[in-house]
Amino acid sequence: MNLLLLLLTATLAAAQTHLTLSISLPPKPNPFLLPSSTHATLSSLHKRLSAPLSAVNTFDFHNVSADSYLLDVHCPTDNFLPLRVDVGAGGEVKAWETYRGNEWGNKGEEVPVRSEGATRSLAVKAAGPKIFFMERAKFSVLSIFKNPMILMGLVTMGIVFGMPYLMENMDPELRAEFEERQKESPMNAIMANAQGGQNPLGNFDMAAYLAGSGKKEGVKR
Repeated sequence: MNLLLLLLTATLAAAQTHLTLSISLPPKPNPFLLPSSTHATLSSLHKRLSAPLSAVNTFDFHNVSADSYLLDVHCPTDNFLPLRVDVGAGGEVKAWETYRGNEWGNKGEEVPVRSEGATRSLAVKAAGPKIFFMERAKFSVLSIFKNPMILMGLVTMGIVFGMPYLMENMDPELRAEFEERQKESPMNAIMANAQGGQNPLGNFDMAAYLAGSGKKEGVKR
């Protein structure tokens, strides 16, 4: 009976693994400034293990049995990337990056696992600080000029105020030709009739204008 108990104890000890998680040290966050409530969990279909943040900024899971786990780090101030951790019957441990909403078999990049006797160590990465409030957009003068309507208005003002300057500095022959074309323009006749109190569209023939001819000549009988 004692021999059977010893064999059972040895089998359970061999089937359980000590897993240590450390926080990688990018510029942020500083592990020493994380809240004391920060903890990590290993979840599977059969059990859920939890480990608090230790004084040396690690999460220690003792007696982890063989299974496939989802590793989460819960912190009030920072987000951490979840991992898939597979613990084998012989104590071997493999870990991969995983993503919420994907199938369990869809593994990401493999995470290196270090072995130190019966202890397996791996690092978890921070994804950035948690943002609970949306920052209000600040007023900027440059944002006004990015508005399409403001840009169209500026272009129109440039044409209105810049056209007289261009006309004054235009070549005399080119200027005379331009003024002559303005006099022959149908739109010029429409504006002149409108100022005289006549119907601006009374003598305008759209078909003749589109055909490239002048005013419609009267038919002689």
